[in-house]
Amino acid sequence: MKKNKCFYLSRATIIAAIVLINLPEARAQLSKHTANDTAFYITYPKMLTGRFYFSQKYTAFTLQGSGQAKDLQYRPNTTLNMGVGATYHNFSLNLAYGFGFLNQTQEKGKTKYLDLQGHFYPSKWVVDWYGQLYKGYYLCPKSYATATSGKYYVRPDAKVNLFGIAAYRVLNNKRLSYNAAMIQNEWQRKSAGSLLLGAEIYYAVIKADSALVPAAVADHYKQAGITEIKNFSIGPGIGYAYTLVIQRHFFVMGSLAANLNLGFSSETGIAGTHNKTSVNTSALFRVAAGYNSSSWNLSANWVGNRLPVSGSSSSNNYLLQTGNYRIILAKKIMPAPKLKRLLNKFD
Repeated sequence: MKKNKCFYLSRATIIAAIVLINLPEARAQLSKHTANDTAFYITYPKMLTGRFYFSQKYTAFTLQGSGQAKDLQYRPNTTLNMGVGATYHNFSLNLAYGFGFLNQTQEKGKTKYLDLQGHFYPSKWVVDWYGQLYKGYYLCPKSYATATSGKYYVRPDAKVNLFGIAAYRVLNNKRLSYNAAMIQNEWQRKSAGSLLLGAEIYYAVIKADSALVPAAVADHYKQAGITEIKNFSIGPGIGYAYTLVIQRHFFVMGSLAANLNLGFSSETGIAGTHNKTSVNTSALFRVAAGYNSSSWNLSANWVGNRLPVSGSSSSNNYLLQTGNYRIILAKKIMPAPKLKRLLNKFD
């Protein structure tokens, strides 16, 4: 079988791609900002927003158990990254690296990954796209399915490929700002909420060189013997977002979109390949909290996606989970005239 070359890029090549291209962080928004209600939030089109941050991305998967059997939770050993970035007008660029002193855990094995998830916030839309290539997982909890107590069951051969896009219209965009909570270049001064309407489409592959269920616990899982799951899903969604503002500066934002997806999946294992058509509900969420003003922002946010996949071997689903955590310190500043002229060329 031909191996996916993306998993075998050298570490230096992957770092260069992430730092120089950094597609998930280069948020070239889709349209110019429309007029908003300044009593609710303020925009700063002439300001440059600089940030220092920590972030960690992940793409995990779960095989759901039945009866007394635990869910098999496979997680990647991704790096905690430290970086800097800036936003000006409709463009953001962030550069980050997983320094060794932040990542010293070896017992969870190695994960090779290229994670190009992007989250865009044009004034009327929320758009999320995913292009993830992961190889190397460990099983939670520790000691489960292993012969040695205190060790993780490690699967260097397990892979996940995920590609997709989700887009939602923000109906009350003149009063609710996603940018204030997620990009730090605006300031939400009064509480506001909005209904979200949209749709999503995904293609995913979960596979390994041998059965995904460990041999030591295979008797307890109906998915025993399965080595590959493929899924294509598409469907409409509806959601709601709300930002609670306390004394103009402190905020808590929550956003949840639920989708009703038509899914087409196939399972491959020792018994051959079997297909299944099903209807599943997925969820895309984001939360943020912190302090914001006309100059400073100190906040944390989490963007996550839960995508269930139905297999033909049992009524127990597979579950794909992907997302990104961040802690940010940001400052809005007026760029010097020469820098402003340079930035305007790229806007």
